[in-house]
Parts: sequence; C-alpha cells; structure tokens
Amino acid sequence: MKFFYKARTKEGKIQTGELEASSRETAADLLQKYNLYATSLTEVKTRRFLFKKPKFFKKVSQKELAIFSRQLSVMLESRVPVIHSLLILASQTPRPEFREKILKISESVEEGKALSESFSYYPEIFNIFYTNLLKSGEASGKISQSLSYLSEHLEREYNIMARVKNAMIYPILVLFVLATVIVIIIVGVVPGFTEVLKEAGGDIPFMTKVMLGFYQFLRHFGWILITAFLGLIAFIVYYLRTKKGKKIYDKFSLGIPLVGGFLQKVFLTRFSENLSTLIGAGLSITSALAIVKEIIGNNVYKKIIADVEKGVTEGEKISTILIKYPDTIPPFVTQMIRVGESTGKLDKTLMEIVNFYQKEIERGVDTFMSLIEPVLIIFLGIVVAILAFSVYMPLYKMLQTI
Repeated sequence: MKFFYKARTKEGKIQTGELEASSRETAADLLQKYNLYATSLTEVKTRRFLFKKPKFFKKVSQKELAIFSRQLSVMLESRVPVIHSLLILASQTPRPEFREKILKISESVEEGKALSESFSYYPEIFNIFYTNLLKSGEASGKISQSLSYLSEHLEREYNIMARVKNAMIYPILVLFVLATVIVIIIVGVVPGFTEVLKEAGGDIPFMTKVMLGFYQFLRHFGWILITAFLGLIAFIVYYLRTKKGKKIYDKFSLGIPLVGGFLQKVFLTRFSENLSTLIGAGLSITSALAIVKEIIGNNVYKKIIADVEKGVTEGEKISTILIKYPDTIPPFVTQMIRVGESTGKLDKTLMEIVNFYQKEIERGVDTFMSLIEPVLIIFLGIVVAILAFSVYMPLYKMLQTI
C-alpha cells in the first residue's frame, strides 16, 4: 500500500512525501524510525481494473528474483540492516505484488523471525531450495554469501532456459509470419487476379485454382477454423495444468527429437547443481534429495529422485539406483556420481557434471540455430516461388495473348 504522509520533525518542521507500507500502523512506525512523527496518513488509491490480471503477469520471474537476491546480498555485505535493506528494495520494486510481499517480510523480520522463515511464507516466490540455502547461510553466519550464490544460480538457470526457449521460438515465429503472408496473398491478391483472368477469357492454372479454393474455404469457414483453433489451444493449456496432463506432457516432451535431448540436459543440470549446492551447504543427502525432488520441474525426474531418496534412506548408494534408468540418466552421470561417492567429494563431482552439460546445452543451441536458419531460408524460398508462380504466371500468359 502507498501512503501520502504529513509528518513533523523534532524541530517542529512539516515534511510531506510518499512511502510504501503494508498498513497504516506500519507506515507510522517507519516514519518514527527516521524521527518523523505522522500528523496525517492518506492511502494513495491505485487504479483498479474491471478484470484482474492473470496469474501469469503476477508471477515473479527468475530474473527479478535474481536481481532482488543480488541487491539484498550487496546491502547486507555493506552492513545495511536487514529491515532497512528490505524497505529500500520494496520501494525500488516496480511489481506491486512483489513489493507487498517484501514489505510483509520486513514486518515478519521486525517481529523477530528469521529471514529464511519469513521468506518461506511465500513459496510461490521463494521455493524450498531458496529458503533452505538461506537457512544454512543463517546458521553459518554467511547470509550475504548465500544470497550471492542464489542470485548466480538463478541467473544461470534463467540464461539456460532463455537460450533453449529462443531456439524454439525462432522457427515458430518464422513459420507464423510465413503463414500470415500466405493468407494475405490468398485472400487479398488471388481473387483480384482471378477476376481479371475470367474477364479476359484466360485459363486459370491448377495451382491458382487450389489457392482460390482455399480462399473460398476461408471466406465461408474461416471463423469456424479460427474458433476451433483457439478452443483447442485453450483446452491444451487447461489440460496441461492438471496433474494428469502435466505427467503426460513431461514424459512426451522428453521423447521429442532434438527437444527431448535439450530438456534432458537442462533437468540433469538442475538436478546436479541443486544437489551439489545443498550437500555443500551441510544438508544430509536425504534432505537434499527431498528438496531437489520438489523443484526439479518434471514428473519423470521427480519419480526417479523419489526412488533415489527411498534407496538412500535404506542404505543404498545414489549411483546404484540411478543405473536402473539408462534412458533418462546417461551412464556418464551415473559413473561421475559413483566416483564422487567413492572419493567423498560428491558435491564437487556433481558440479563437474553441471559444467559439462552447460557447455553441451550452449553448443547444442548454437548448432541447432546454425542448422535451422538455412533450412528455413530454403523452405521460405520454395514457398515464395510457388506463390509467385501461382499468382504471376496466369498474368504473364494473359499478357502474351494481348
């Protein structure tokens, strides 16, 4: 909430301004910390829209969380008090929902609760990995270092996913633009050429007839096609949000050629890095596995990690269980973990896996982009040639008869 305040200083001077606080009482307390005594506090009303913003727009992104973690780490390292740091970050945060959460966290810390506990009240922003790593930092007196690592971790994950998404979006965007151009030509150009040919008594080539037929179909049934397409997309999005739909998608996505390989490397990187970090922070292997299981983001890997957690509890080694899943866990990963277990340096060995797969992902994306560009150019050239032939060849023949 934003408040406009009028306050009196110790010298009796009147000051005015705006500040963010979760309640009127909190706003007054904040002013008192700066030796300002509120004479009036007026809530600044924000514009309310008829429709609420979808949850997608309310969600705090990895990039925003990484920036927040980095800034909080720097401020704590500079000996700025935790509550003061949170209030400063809240005032600088553009997203209202995130700002409100930060203010509530500052209130919780002011009440005497630990920073990690205060963060844990908002699992939709600060997941179990984040809060447990922060708790470990509190126990060792290295909160700023934990926050610094978390920001680096979030930045790495963001960069990896951004590269993979960009590689997927590029061909889809090109094909969408191509489809739009085709529809514009068929709807806007072909009918006019056809009328000219009919008036001139010329023959209409087969390809032009096909395009004209497509135009007639769009003219009569286009709205049905668009409605059905949008309805199908809405159903798919809804179904994928259900538990059953998510399970099917997670399994199916790993089997898609090229894409499945990318995703497998992403999840193995996430698994290895998170497990390495938690073990290095002093958590037991079973506790670390329980946390990684909840944040892995894929039901196939979640099931495997649950099996590993159960086996480790019963005294088995991680590598012994992972070897049962050769299609999902490559032998390279299993062997590296086995080496880490035998040498007592599992956390360092896991980070070697992370470094290897990060380079593999970068190389894979670069290779994919270098291959897809010429393929798309050739495909676009063929489509443009067919369109040009269908549209201009009849006109050329007609001009020859004049």
